[in-house]
Amino acid sequence: MDTDAAVALTQDRLAEEGGTIGDLLGYFRNRVSPILVGDPEWERILECARGFPVTLGALPFGFEFPLHERRREADLGVSLSSDARTVAFFDGRARNHESDETAAAITRLFGQMNARSSPLRNIVGRKMMLEFDIGSGRDRTHSFPGVFLRPGERPIVGGRGQVNDVGVVVDALVGCVGWERKVAERENAERAYLAQPGGTRMDSFGVFPSRSRAIRLAIMGFGSKQELFAYLEKTGWPGRTSAVESVISRFDERVRVSRLGANIDVRDEGIGPTLGLTLIVKQRYTKNSRYWLDGLTDWDPFLNALSHEELVVPEKLAALADWVSRPTMLFAKSGRYVMLRGIHHVKLVVSGDQLRKVKAYVFMVLSGAVPS
Repeated sequence: MDTDAAVALTQDRLAEEGGTIGDLLGYFRNRVSPILVGDPEWERILECARGFPVTLGALPFGFEFPLHERRREADLGVSLSSDARTVAFFDGRARNHESDETAAAITRLFGQMNARSSPLRNIVGRKMMLEFDIGSGRDRTHSFPGVFLRPGERPIVGGRGQVNDVGVVVDALVGCVGWERKVAERENAERAYLAQPGGTRMDSFGVFPSRSRAIRLAIMGFGSKQELFAYLEKTGWPGRTSAVESVISRFDERVRVSRLGANIDVRDEGIGPTLGLTLIVKQRYTKNSRYWLDGLTDWDPFLNALSHEELVVPEKLAALADWVSRPTMLFAKSGRYVMLRGIHHVKLVVSGDQLRKVKAYVFMVLSGAVPS
């Protein structure tokens, strides 16, 4: 059974279970350490997730854990596909609740993805991701999540002249959240692509309507820190490369860094000063590999290297190490499921002259395609 068929089967079976993804998450409280998410914070996650159908559990969902914060909080991330069932749900919600900006944005993107000969779908396929600022946005009243697209169908690779693809994705994101299009913003995103060396790829595009306006770009596949620094210089990144070099060098002394990734914020006036770093330590890295790790102990060297950073809360890091687990069999009224759980990546946020934040992104996914 191929992946799409397995997802469709899992969605059908989850629909039999009924309820929301919040109800589904409620069953997993004992699998999320209270050191990472406290009880009041967990209830806030469930409250948010109850607004979305349980069928989203057939695609990866998960959390962003701030390892630099002692507060036991997390943001929630979910994946959506523009299949008929999901489209119908959000289309109905957008029609019946005109003030629901999230449903309206999702419906606009789904409309572009499902249009005949869709340029957007040719690049990103039929999937999007949402990130809800539940922990990090605790002081905000606005609940509009971040919206992300990944060029999974036609990867946007440096040196391949895919400027038009960049523009298509940027325009889709800006339009879906109701922002006015800015020529300078799009041109800066295109310049960020043109500065990429061959072999690197634009892994994702994102916007955060509840934050200061910017297009978040994730560029993966830098082969060395020198290659990364050359890229930052070409884009006009205004931060201090000495601070970035200090962080990379510290980790290089503790663990072998094979590849690097960068998150930058594109604005109409240029590139923002904050930089997100992703360090790839997998020994068996290939250009087409994912940047999360699969083995139960694959993350140990990196987490050990991370433990030497004073910024990181030791108890949280220990709890994170227990997140990766073997596939787990679950039983429900609609039958058996397998739950997969792992770490997707860890982002090091450099701002000013030093490392300011460390965030772990973890995932869970259910599959009902279990052999009898």
